Amino acid sequence: MDDFVDRTSLSPAAANPEAILAAVAAATIAVDEVLTVRYVNAAAEQLFQTSALAIIGEGLSNFLSPHGAVMSLVDQAKREGGPVSAYGVSMDTPRTGVRTLTVHVAPMSYTTGWLVLSLQEQTRALKIGQQLEHRKAARSMTAMASLLAHEVKNPLSGIRGAAQLLEQNAPEDEKHLTQLICDECDRIVALVDRMDVFSDERPLARSPVNIHIVLERVRRIAENGFAKSVKIVERYDPSLPPVDGNNDQLLQAFLNLVKNAAEAAPQTLGEIVITTSYKQGVRVSLPGSTAGRVQLPLVVTIQDNGPGISDDIRPHLFDPFITTKSNGSGLGLALVAKIVADHGGIIEFESESKRTLFRVMLPIINTGEVVND
Repeated sequence: MDDFVDRTSLSPAAANPEAILAAVAAATIAVDEVLTVRYVNAAAEQLFQTSALAIIGEGLSNFLSPHGAVMSLVDQAKREGGPVSAYGVSMDTPRTGVRTLTVHVAPMSYTTGWLVLSLQEQTRALKIGQQLEHRKAARSMTAMASLLAHEVKNPLSGIRGAAQLLEQNAPEDEKHLTQLICDECDRIVALVDRMDVFSDERPLARSPVNIHIVLERVRRIAENGFAKSVKIVERYDPSLPPVDGNNDQLLQAFLNLVKNAAEAAPQTLGEIVITTSYKQGVRVSLPGSTAGRVQLPLVVTIQDNGPGISDDIRPHLFDPFITTKSNGSGLGLALVAKIVADHGGIIEFESESKRTLFRVMLPIINTGEVVND
């Protein structure tokens, strides 16, 4: 009888249905027979970026597109009186942006006409996987930079020296050829020098960093240089704690992201929105760490109203030498990926016409909870 459990001794508070639903990762919504919201859990509040008080009592169509795929599933479940499920459902609302969901809608037992919606975001798991690919891209860049520094710069120096010697005895009408050799050698050396940062594997010199001071400096540089014609909007959460990071590297990463946004924004009515926020629930296992999964609650978002990123570029966006610019080297986002990875963070992006955003999630000082499951 060792396996016997006295169920009457279980704490009623521990079995509270509302407490259980609050811990569920999927956004859960209950609606009545006229599709008025009667209950939402914490995940639904986070999905729609508002509180339960603001959602409950409102019509479901105020938060979901009346003609969207999710509402179609709701209508189907209501019409057929049974559960319906769908995978890979697209949802696009002003509150949520573009999301890809697994949706389950089912009638509520013992309450005629009521439905329960479960919305599980697929993009989060996909993006966590993508950030591991970004880390791999950064590591491959490190190896490439080391190789180039040792195996390319030395021969280039010899080639340039030989070209200068040839120039001394070359006819006047051929000296432009030796100058061309020197110029191209200089260009390649400059490119290799830009890649030197990838071969620096020293541990980060960390300290508490006020992310808003970093972003303010980025804004000043942008407005007085490459983003003079672009409107920059700041939406900051002033209560954010410090980042556990390196001030100079974070400045470089966000400068690169804002510069890309400025170049993507239209020349007239171009706009960049920089947002900071604090979000619970994002955890990641750091490579080589035995500390379990670390929370990454500090979020910085850089958004522009440009034409968006083409589909063929998206899977390789953080790879080195991938660029859509005629004079670009394709190292900017690879460097951002390395800096974010070195900080133990995540970078992800969403893109459509007139709305492209890069979202960086970072650890903070004294994050407190470390999850070892």
